[in-house]
Amino acid sequence: MQSRAKTVAVIDYGMGNLRSVAQAVRAAAQDEGWTVVVTSEPEAVRAAGRVVLPGQGAMPDCMRALAAGGLHDAVREAAASKPLMGVCIGMQMLLTHSAEGDVAGLDLIPGQVLRLEVAGQRQGDGSRCKVPHMGWNRVRQQHHGARAHPMWQGVPDESWFYFVHSYHARPLDPGHCAGAVRYGSLFACALARDNLFATQFHPEKSAAQGLRLYRNFLLWNP
Repeated sequence: MQSRAKTVAVIDYGMGNLRSVAQAVRAAAQDEGWTVVVTSEPEAVRAAGRVVLPGQGAMPDCMRALAAGGLHDAVREAAASKPLMGVCIGMQMLLTHSAEGDVAGLDLIPGQVLRLEVAGQRQGDGSRCKVPHMGWNRVRQQHHGARAHPMWQGVPDESWFYFVHSYHARPLDPGHCAGAVRYGSLFACALARDNLFATQFHPEKSAAQGLRLYRNFLLWNP
């Protein structure tokens, strides 16, 4: 029988890019003895050893869908007891509040989700910054102490990751920022708190470095 501790639940609440996320996690889990399940069942989330919370679209729709699927409490319980990784809107959902639709988040990482303000700003190559932010950008790993977060193990600083978003996170505690990107201004694009790690960018669309990040999640022991 498969050990619960070696099961990763990718949460399906109808609002995530589940196929590509699940495929990427499975690719990262090769030869590591993990079972990856895509599930909309709260009990399967509770039973899993690790949880991935993806999301795309609009924050209000994601929060409504999570509640409608009976998964709100299961996610909060998972966040209190096991490694959990949020991706894109899945990261924004971990914060306290979003300006997109004036909606409450899960409040697992205190902070706000704000609209990108990039009017008149340009990237390093001279191209105009637009909303939504779509494309590849370098991520700066943030150090809070001697080393970067262990989730960055083997990922070079300033690696390229793929973004698609119109809102960004502003954690209340700067110490919860694990990675930042400059797009108009410098803002948090990776958050970490205790057993939680989350990214605004899409690791599953970010080639080798994204797969390494998912593999690190499977090996991480917070």
